[in-house]
This record gives sequence, C-alpha cells and structure tokens, in this order.
Amino acid sequence: MDSYLIKRFLGLLLLLSSLCHMALAEQQKPNIIIFLADDLGYGDLGCYGQKLIPTPQLDKLAKEGIRFTSFYSGSTVCAPSRYALMTGRDMGHAFIRGNKETPIPGSELTIPKIAKKNGYVTGMFGKWGLGLSTNEGSPEKQGWDEFLGYLAHRDAHNYYVKNLWETKQGKTFLHPMDTSQNTAPYIFNAALTFIKNHKDQPFLLYMPTTLPHAEMVNPTDESIRPFLNPDGKSIFPEVPFVKGTGMSPTYSSQTMPNAATAAMISQVDMDMGNLMKLLRELGLDKNTYVFFTSDNGAHQEGGRNIKQFESTAGLRGFKRDLYEGGMRVPTLAWGANINSKVSDEPLANWDILPTIAEIMGETIPANINGVSFLDLLHGRKYKTKHESLYWEFYERGFDQAIRKGNWKAIRRSLNGSRMELYNLNTDPSENYNIADQHPDIVKEMEGIFQHSHVDSPAYPIKK
Repeated sequence: MDSYLIKRFLGLLLLLSSLCHMALAEQQKPNIIIFLADDLGYGDLGCYGQKLIPTPQLDKLAKEGIRFTSFYSGSTVCAPSRYALMTGRDMGHAFIRGNKETPIPGSELTIPKIAKKNGYVTGMFGKWGLGLSTNEGSPEKQGWDEFLGYLAHRDAHNYYVKNLWETKQGKTFLHPMDTSQNTAPYIFNAALTFIKNHKDQPFLLYMPTTLPHAEMVNPTDESIRPFLNPDGKSIFPEVPFVKGTGMSPTYSSQTMPNAATAAMISQVDMDMGNLMKLLRELGLDKNTYVFFTSDNGAHQEGGRNIKQFESTAGLRGFKRDLYEGGMRVPTLAWGANINSKVSDEPLANWDILPTIAEIMGETIPANINGVSFLDLLHGRKYKTKHESLYWEFYERGFDQAIRKGNWKAIRRSLNGSRMELYNLNTDPSENYNIADQHPDIVKEMEGIFQHSHVDSPAYPIKK
C-alpha cells in the first residue's frame, strides 16, 4: 500500500474515532426528567406521613434518592409557580406573578432553551399554562420540540375535552380528542412514547401532570378501585360536591370527592412507578436525573376535603396562602450518583433551573434568584446557600412572605398591616406570632421585604 493510501486510511480511522468519541460523549449526557404534580399537598404521600392513600412507588423513590423536607413551590398558585420553575426567578423578580393567562416573554431564558443549547431533545406533556399558540409563550417558542396537553391552565380543569394541543416540527396545533377519553393517562402514555423514541439521545422531559387537581370526576377504574367497597360506595365518609357551589362553581358534580381525591393521588404514584420501570427496562436509569415536586400546596376545590387526608401534614394554610401549607411541597430527587438522604435545606423550585444547568455543564445565568443544589445531591459540601427565600401574591391584594433560616415572616397587605413572625424550628405550623418578642428580627425582615421586590409591568401593585 503506497503512502498516499496509508495516509487516507489513517485519516479515515481518525475521523471515525472522532465521530465515535462525539457520539459517546453525546450518549453520556444525563437525561433530565421533571415531574410536576398539580396541587399535591405536603402530606399527600406516604413518605411525608400520609396514612390513608398508599404511595409505594414514590416512597421507594424517596428511599433511594433525596427527600426534601423544606422545599417550596415558586408561588402558592399555578402559573407563577410554573414560571419560577422554568426561569429560576422568584416572585419578587418574576414577570408572571398571578393566574391570569400571561404569556412568558420570548426573551426569557428557560430550562428547555438551556437544554436545546446543550444538544438535548425537549418534550413536555401535561399542562403548560405559560402561553398560547398565538403568542410568544407558545411551547415551540420557549424551547420545546414536542408537546401534548393543555396550553391554558384553566382549560386543564377538565379531564374530558374535545381537543388538546400538540407541538411538533416547530408548530403548535389542535390535537382532536374523544370526549370519553380521560386525558391524564392519555398524556402520560405520550410521555412514555417520547422516552422510547429518544432513548438513544439526551433528552429533557417535563411532565406537568394535571393530577390531582380538581375537577374530580371519573378517575381511572384501576386508581379508584382500592377506595371503594364491594357495593361501589366510597370507603371514606363523603359529602357530595354539587356543581355551582363552593369555591369552584364551574367544576362538575362529584358524589365521592374523597375517593376521587385518593384515586388521583394514587394515579400519580402508579404513573411514577411506570415511568421508573420504563427507565430501567431501557437501561436509562443509570444516566437519568428525576425531580418530583408540586406546583403549590393542596387545594380545597371541587369537593376536596384536605382535612380528611391531612394533606398539609399539620402545616397551616393551603393553596393561595403564604403560610407553609400553601407553599411547602413534597419534593424528591433521584438519579445517577445521588446519595440517599433526607434534606432539610430550605430550597425552592426556582433552584431547579441552575441545578439542571450545572448538570448539563452550562454556565448558571447570573440574573436569576435560584442557586444550584447539585453539590447537595452528590453529597459534597454545599457551597452556595440562600440567605433568604421570598414570595408575593396578588389575588387578595398584595401579600408577602420571607423565610430566612428558621424565621418566617408574613405581611398580609401593602397598606401597613403588622408583620407576622414565626419560628419554624419550634412552630412549623405557624400557630404563634412572636413578632412583638423579636423587634430586631422584624426590622431585618422589613429590609428584606423592601429589597426583594422589583415591579412587574404585568402585575402592578394597586396602592
């Protein structure tokens, strides 16, 4: 073989070696899955104290990974919490701070945009709530390659609809549905198909399920069967919900809201079990991070009785409150090289973006409020911690809350109402306002309230 052929042969080998190396590096990028439950309370899982609703799959996930006991949602209602998750911004710096259908700006850096930059295929299956197909919040404009589910969060209150929305090939369009089809399992199965289709390339999968949000009608037979007696009646005491009553007049009537609630939470658990089973079957479990959390605390809508199940685990308040029951949420992290433990580190869902960015090897954005907790996941010394966590809420005027260490401060309106102060170490249920006993802490919290808020043009404060 002459020297020219030898050089060509060696050049070809070098090229093949380089391509193989690139392909191997691509395969070694860890997959990321974010499972976001809807209105799942802090006490709704067995690993957080639930006694009446078995959740063996999530309990297993908690045992194998990290269970967080001081993890918070981005807000106490849906849309702003999802915004905080996607952007790493808290409610003092968020563009979206309430539940009106405000689209996320096209200029925002989101988790899927970071993933796309790093060679990931991105898929979302469930409830978006941050934009419609006609504006800049549409999924394909925010970094999603594939989507199936609800665009408007209010539409997701109904599990039986004429159509969902779908994103493919850079377009978002209507996806016709049979109105007798429960959308929750339909969307979940589409997410499993996404994993199968992209098992050979790094993927970001976001699963913002509609469960266990009201309306609580016709759960799957498999999920509700354990909560029914042989005669088909609920094993729980029931107060039927009648459409047009209570906090949620648009929801359909439900004769057994407690059984339906239990079934929906059980379905979340079964879905997580099927998800983990698929990861193991495809050999993806060794190279995938799974984050499980909720968008806010338990709701009291559609006939749901959170006291029946102790859904807040004794914490004060529920959805729409800035007390712990409205914002502290069950959160688990599982995956490659994650040490099994229980962590009481105060964190919030806006910390997930920087954590994922660090997992992907991406520089953490400088203009966000989140901090990466990857060191905590891997059992290393935790370098960056929050000085404080901040929330605000607009539906009932202007409420604010801060957690700094074990101190929790709440101010219920802009117009000078007295601050409430609680020590979460000795009073996690916030029963005893001790503001009068700690004027120095009150003064410190006042300063944090002032510098933590930046006006949003979409949510002006009414003075």
